[in-house]
Amino acid sequence: MSTTPLPTPLTGPDFGSYAADEVVWLLKDLSHVALEAPTADRERAIQSGAANYAESLPMEYSPSPEYQALYEEAVVRAGERIATAVGVVTELALAARNQAPVLVSLARAGTPIGILMRRWAQRVHGIELPHFTMSIVRGVGLDPTALRYLADHFEPSRILFVDGWTGKGAISRELTAALDDFAASSGIRFPDDLAVLADPGHCVSMFGTREDYLIPSACLNSTVSGLVSRTVFNKEHIGPDDFHGAKFYAELAASDVSNSFLDAICAHFDNVRPQVTRQVAEHVAAAPVPSWIGWDAVERISSEYGINNVNLVKPGVGETTRVLLRRVPWRVLVTPEARADVAHVLLLAEQRGVPVEEVPGLPYSCVGLIHPQFDKSAVGADGKAVHNA
Repeated sequence: MSTTPLPTPLTGPDFGSYAADEVVWLLKDLSHVALEAPTADRERAIQSGAANYAESLPMEYSPSPEYQALYEEAVVRAGERIATAVGVVTELALAARNQAPVLVSLARAGTPIGILMRRWAQRVHGIELPHFTMSIVRGVGLDPTALRYLADHFEPSRILFVDGWTGKGAISRELTAALDDFAASSGIRFPDDLAVLADPGHCVSMFGTREDYLIPSACLNSTVSGLVSRTVFNKEHIGPDDFHGAKFYAELAASDVSNSFLDAICAHFDNVRPQVTRQVAEHVAAAPVPSWIGWDAVERISSEYGINNVNLVKPGVGETTRVLLRRVPWRVLVTPEARADVAHVLLLAEQRGVPVEEVPGLPYSCVGLIHPQFDKSAVGADGKAVHNA
């Protein structure tokens, strides 16, 4: 393991719009670097096999007024459910780490969830939990410099990785593989039990809910994630002893709803405490384990629709939203009784001219299918292009 001095982490307000005590970013500031590329250029680079998807950034999506209104409606509609799930997963996290976890969220979907978990622990128990956020990149793994930083400052057994939701479970598997690699190279073993707000794919044991409904922070990009980009791993800008990088979009401050989202969820904390207590007891009694039913469903859909590539099937509300915002979508599958929970997905599909099919019996509220022939931005397990005949 490298003995090079560790880099200094980032905090707001110099980086990101979250307060410094809410989260410490184990990232390198690349705000000065032009990393955004037109979609066609990114797709060519990825399809050629020369670039990992995390070497550049997509242009930030500017939501329409109708879409912004749907986001705001989702915060109101799902606020209590999300607060309950935050409480449940935080109580499980505290129990799993002897009341003293160090929360390490996976940027960027995990970052708001880690902050909400930290706030629950403080509000309900008076416990101040450390909270860091770090990068994980498909095909690259966890940022090893960030892991070195955590090992240098904390007992590894206290670390608990946090993410927003599971799709088919690819990140859960990537996390385990990356921690195995780090243990082999450093002799330091971090636990690989991942805590998530929502686990519709049944990929983890520590979760707030297994319902697949809209988590509003999946709707928007940086403007609900502390004005921070998706993480970047580009060797032109990231040295071997640097943290992975990200950009701070300070110029988008007028559209930032990051902190108002957190406050809206926290406003329900006191009311949901009885529900949380009941659900935690039910969770402990049931002792749920991963069944990977989501992965099974993805394989079945891939086969039934003639795609024959699980990387082009993106299950769950969060992942379907991302398909419609960032990929070339082919079609969207929706569980009939879930239409009210996926109104924003239906709006996006209509705006982009994407067919919507009702499919009874899906384990998810919806599933997004990336175009199997024309999408040059489909990314495989190695983070590079998926090639289709």
